[in-house]
Amino acid sequence: MRRREFIAGLTIAAALPSGVRGQQSRQARRVGVLVGLAANIDVPVARAFLKPFREAMAKAGWLEDGNVHIDYRFGGALSDLANTRASAAELVALAPEVIYAQGLPATLALRQQTKTIPIVFTQVIDPVGFGLADSLGHPGGNVTGFVTWDFAIGGKWMELLRGLDPNLARVGILFNPDTAPYAPGLVAAARDAASGIQVLEIRTHNDGETEVQIEAFSREGNGSLLVIPEPFTNGHRDHIVAQCARFRVPALNSVLGAVDGGALMSYTFVWDELVSAPVAYIDRILKGASPHDLPIQAPRRYELVINLKTAKTLGLDMPPVLLARADRVIE
Repeated sequence: MRRREFIAGLTIAAALPSGVRGQQSRQARRVGVLVGLAANIDVPVARAFLKPFREAMAKAGWLEDGNVHIDYRFGGALSDLANTRASAAELVALAPEVIYAQGLPATLALRQQTKTIPIVFTQVIDPVGFGLADSLGHPGGNVTGFVTWDFAIGGKWMELLRGLDPNLARVGILFNPDTAPYAPGLVAAARDAASGIQVLEIRTHNDGETEVQIEAFSREGNGSLLVIPEPFTNGHRDHIVAQCARFRVPALNSVLGAVDGGALMSYTFVWDELVSAPVAYIDRILKGASPHDLPIQAPRRYELVINLKTAKTLGLDMPPVLLARADRVIE
């Protein structure tokens, strides 16, 4: 009986197309993804992150539940990075061949868990300063990827706010110190470019604090808000935009989707390009390359986006020079 079953199995296998036999004989490769955001895929920023990543993987020939299996994990509550560390430990325990990390907290958590599994990051600032790599050109370990910007962009953001309002007297910089360890460098760059404008750090940890802080900031007038993109402001994007509208505070908010959702202005990397670019490194690593030899790269381009509808609501006349510089204008 066993001999007949064995011969029958051979007959069926021989009848299958060679490509199918090859797929059955090759085990699917395993990739991990750690998104440094709250809870689940229903979070708008998480969905936006995963879409270009999945599309880029498919374009590179890596088909989910085909020749690659992808394990997705998320950070937990944005005010509790212990959940991000727990998700990192869980992902490393699955022993993927390479892990794609979104954001500095997720990348740091993964690096603490493994020094052997290759990690390719996106949305990280100052990877050398945070001990993730020896240098940008020669990472020297198991971590490489694509930075968002360097600290100098803080000065660029300040320059844009000054160009928006010739009477600007104050700029409030909004961030959560618990989830943005790189904020001091950006704040310092903004101060250096302030040229006499008062710079205030607006530290927040929850929606209630954000509301109180923005309302208090709005009372004195002649002020604009600078929102630092980081895990907290990403996850609380819509609330921050709503409070700026409620208290009529102009804001440069470069969180993904903020301007389309009603923020006045943003200046940052092109999201889809930054998120999809690391897939080329994942592909090379799955084919045998080492992150040790893959240089850390910067975004190919940045874009300025202005929401004219919001400007009108706030009673602002957008300077023609600023509009001429815009890559995209929402009317």
